[in-house]
Amino acid sequence: MMRSAAPQHLAPVVELLARSFPPAPRPQPRRWIKMRRAYDAVKSLLAMIGLAALAGLLFLPFERESLLPWVGAAPAGPATTVAAGSIGSRADAYLAHEQRTVTEYIARRYRVSEVAVAGFVDTAYRAGARHSLDPLLILAVMAVESRYNPVAKSDMGAKGLMQVIPRFHLEKLADHGGELALLEPEVNILVGAQILREYLDRFRDLETALQMYAGALDEPTAQYSAKVFAEKSRLDALRQKARKQQSV
Repeated sequence: MMRSAAPQHLAPVVELLARSFPPAPRPQPRRWIKMRRAYDAVKSLLAMIGLAALAGLLFLPFERESLLPWVGAAPAGPATTVAAGSIGSRADAYLAHEQRTVTEYIARRYRVSEVAVAGFVDTAYRAGARHSLDPLLILAVMAVESRYNPVAKSDMGAKGLMQVIPRFHLEKLADHGGELALLEPEVNILVGAQILREYLDRFRDLETALQMYAGALDEPTAQYSAKVFAEKSRLDALRQKARKQQSV
């Protein structure tokens, strides 16, 4: 006859102890442990990335401001864009009005088609910007040289609005298609402005550069440059008038 594992009166105590101390957990497979560790590592990495991104967003404005002096830029924003756009539009309006005023004056004074003169004026302003010359100076040279006749020719072989002598400037004309292109108003103005710029760089004096342009460097009274200056003064007066009209 087998003896009982515990006396009957101790059964309640044994049951209470069993409830207080639950059985030890079953050992988990090694693969599950590795997966759990990998999951925890990925979770920690994502948390670190999130914190880094948040920190970058917080400090970005400060770093951007600190870099501006080095890159030479200003903070972009609606106010800056609007201001720059309005200034640019105003400058374009002033320039367009100035060119219209000059065009009307030249067409009326020299009895040339206003449509044709508008093209000459526009090209003169572009040539002036390219070669760092006052466009009104280029127009004044045109007035004295050809009176705005795009097919004018001289006994010396000078051609077009700026009366360029092709045999002296073949290398410049090669960039525009050769000598035949010289009767195209745009080419003639661009090449003439380039020649004048070169003379001005060489002599560092506008009067001397103009006399050289006319082939009259030794002419003692400098009549050619005086005519150009007189015409430019009239155009300068028109420019000032146009600017006053725009500022009202």
